[in-house]
Amino acid sequence: MASTSQPLRGKRACKNIFWAVFPHACFILSLVIYAFLGALMFSHIEGNRKVNLSEEYRNFLQNLWYISRNLSDNMTENEEIFKEKIHALLNAAERDWFVNPKDIWTFFGSLFFCCTVFTTVGYGNTYPVTRIGKYLCMLYALFGIPLMFLVLTDMGDILATVLSKSYSEFRKLQSKILASKLCSGSICSKGDELKSRAQSKVVINEPLTIMEVLKSQPGVKRKPIKYCNADIFEMLIARESEHTKPARNKNIARWSSCPELARGKTMSRVIENFDKIGKQLEKLDVPIVLMVLVIFVYISCAAAILPNWETRLDFQEAFYFCFITLTTIGFGDTQLEHPKFFLFFSLYIIIGMEIVFIAFKLGQDRLIGLYKKVISFCGEKKMPSKKVHPK
Repeated sequence: MASTSQPLRGKRACKNIFWAVFPHACFILSLVIYAFLGALMFSHIEGNRKVNLSEEYRNFLQNLWYISRNLSDNMTENEEIFKEKIHALLNAAERDWFVNPKDIWTFFGSLFFCCTVFTTVGYGNTYPVTRIGKYLCMLYALFGIPLMFLVLTDMGDILATVLSKSYSEFRKLQSKILASKLCSGSICSKGDELKSRAQSKVVINEPLTIMEVLKSQPGVKRKPIKYCNADIFEMLIARESEHTKPARNKNIARWSSCPELARGKTMSRVIENFDKIGKQLEKLDVPIVLMVLVIFVYISCAAAILPNWETRLDFQEAFYFCFITLTTIGFGDTQLEHPKFFLFFSLYIIIGMEIVFIAFKLGQDRLIGLYKKVISFCGEKKMPSKKVHPK
């Protein structure tokens, strides 16, 4: 019997782990599939478009030729005029005149564009030009942004659980270290401990509540006591809780006896896991300084790795680029030479955006608490103190 029960327990444990991981994996997998489908769609639509050189392009070349021909040998005289004309001419130029769409809208380039769309970063260096591409981009963002926020909220629960447990363990370790330091300073003998224990065996009985008195004396006939409404309500709640406890045990027995009901119980647990999304994030309470330190270390790690293939970026520029990306600002002033390598950092971007979101939420909670304290302080200052004069 023991040999048959162990495989069953192993199967049940595997099933429980699978159904616990299933919601999180489902969200991430759906986001990955959505990104790949968008990359295929935009690479086909925008990459295969034909570039028609208009009259504006020919006028641009003619004006550029006139400026270069009229440029005299003495640059000091016509330098300012030349700069003004060149700036005006380049501002009127379009990027499509000088770039092949197939070079931009490759599969990895389109995948990078899709990531900037549903993460709401939007660098601005890659954008749809065709009318169909613009309409599809709006529709793609309409469904992709909520999916991205759902993934962020789900991963935020995991990060919030890890951060809260790590912080609580750190506090416990800190309290143990302080307690050991205090105990090392004061040396106590065993006899003194026994005497202190003997002296401390004085039990102070707290006054019993009405429910404890009723439970401790069930068979004693007492005179009718007048209870207030709160006491009657408390007794009714206790009686109702006593009746509901055995019903739960019966339900557990039913689940375990019937395999179909056990499947239904498993599915109900999975649905409960979906309903619990975002709950751990609301319960998170760690110091804001700790979150700022985590963000700084997290961005610094990426800033140290990114210049290995982006040679134009140093540590400071890479740090700036990662911060602008994780905060979803996305100016577009820093362009990547190899965006396909940065796609390997997609998981890094998702986790980093969640860390920044948690930090912003904690900062928002601290600001709300500060505003409440200020308003309550101002209200106490303005309230006149009522002096009672004896008659």
